[in-house]
Amino acid sequence: MTKEYKFYGWEGASCAPIRVLKGVNNPRDMYDVLSKIWCEYTCAPRLRDGWSRENMTLGQCSITAFLVQDFFGGEVYGVLRPGGNYHCYNVIGDVVFDLTSEQFGDEVLNYENNPVQRREDHFAKAEKYERYLYLKAEFEKVVM
Repeated sequence: MTKEYKFYGWEGASCAPIRVLKGVNNPRDMYDVLSKIWCEYTCAPRLRDGWSRENMTLGQCSITAFLVQDFFGGEVYGVLRPGGNYHCYNVIGDVVFDLTSEQFGDEVLNYENNPVQRREDHFAKAEKYERYLYLKAEFEKVVM
């Protein structure tokens, strides 16, 4: 029996990693590991006041999506949000999933015809790159 998840696309998120990972065979497994790592520090600074264990994916999208890309390949796309920021998610082949979609509650995002996101653009912000490096290091402690 498959565990049920709440993130967008979880049912089809069964692609294999492009690197050998201990205990992580698909994005659902990666979500399980990340759910123990996401914290107030990894949350985007502008959203930290709203971060909690109950809303652990808040402010985690870009660093998470690029980390998924590191281990599973594919592309990172972004949904334009009010205020001009992009919410990042992953596309691997024809599989679309968003490990951090739970932060939007019942809001339904449009995962079609969105622009590719480049890590160079996102990581031009030093604080975001530092959060990504922290998340990656903590993830690798568990899976490498």
